[in-house]
Amino acid sequence: MALRRPWRRTHLGSEADRATFRTLHTASLASPALREGLTVESAERSIRHLRTLLGTPAVALTDGDRLLAWDGAGSGHHAAQTAELATATLERGGTRLVDPDDLTCAQPDCPIRAGVVSPLVIEERLVGTLQVFGPYATASLARAADEVAHWVSGQLELAELDASRRRLMEAEVRALRAQISPHFIYNSLGAIASFVRTDPERARDLLLEFADFTRYSFRKHGEFTTLSEELRSVERYLLLEQARFGDRLRVRLSVAPEVLPTTVPFLCLQPLVENAVRHGLSGTQQGGRIRISAADLGQECVIEVEDDGIGEDPEKVRRALAGDDASDSIGLGNVDSRLRNAFGDDFGLVVETAPGAGTKVTVRIPKFASGVHA
Repeated sequence: MALRRPWRRTHLGSEADRATFRTLHTASLASPALREGLTVESAERSIRHLRTLLGTPAVALTDGDRLLAWDGAGSGHHAAQTAELATATLERGGTRLVDPDDLTCAQPDCPIRAGVVSPLVIEERLVGTLQVFGPYATASLARAADEVAHWVSGQLELAELDASRRRLMEAEVRALRAQISPHFIYNSLGAIASFVRTDPERARDLLLEFADFTRYSFRKHGEFTTLSEELRSVERYLLLEQARFGDRLRVRLSVAPEVLPTTVPFLCLQPLVENAVRHGLSGTQQGGRIRISAADLGQECVIEVEDDGIGEDPEKVRRALAGDDASDSIGLGNVDSRLRNAFGDDFGLVVETAPGAGTKVTVRIPKFASGVHA
């Protein structure tokens, strides 16, 4: 009979491995707050974790010479000195060791007798300081303070990049609204006016659809929405265009219910559909057909907007996707840019077209993307 060795729980990794894990875990706890920028709130939420990283009696964060947060001992009688320490450090532009002569303290049992003040830098701009305090200002403490300050600066740079990206996306949406609205609003109001006397009930319904469409299109918050809301806005747009074109505009809509909750960039379909209507009906008396579909492909949602109209020169489309203002393709470059910014370069627009062959635009969107939500 074979003897089985009893199972015994063992530790995973060496002490160095566990120390590395603890350091990375602590940094991950501080990171979300710092990625919001250097504010009082973010400093207060992150500073306890920064002190844990450094293992010192006290740590302070400043924005310029303004104290944002202090964690640890001595706040009652040392916090007021942070402004002077920050000013001297930022004027020098480098890390500064603080000796007991710089820290006046009448309490004999206070653990804060010295410190290190390291600048926080965003794109070569000095924006604040990390101040680390303890009984001694050693070379190892200076190296540790510099490393943590460098890491904090990196998180703040990412926060500024995120803010720049949001501002850019907001500007792109404003530009898109300005580009679309003159084409659409004038024509819609003209179509509604044509029914006021002949069919007032329809005119009323169309006016309500127009109000809902413009309310959605000109809302002032949110970079993203759901596919369900975006498609509902597209339906309103097509109802108004059908009032204008009548039987010349034929629409086929096919959407898998599973993809309706998918998060998409705000106003990412409207320009594609408007281009399809413009080019699908341009120069033809018999009208045209627009097909809109949204399919569930596992981890992705695939949306297609297709028309059987006059088509387009592929080189002209390439220039439109590159943001060439001379192109008359409404918002293609804008939508392509916002898709790539939100989901990565693998998720831009794919346009298939040729003169006389119609146009099909394909949009691939991940059903779940980190940091993207309506």
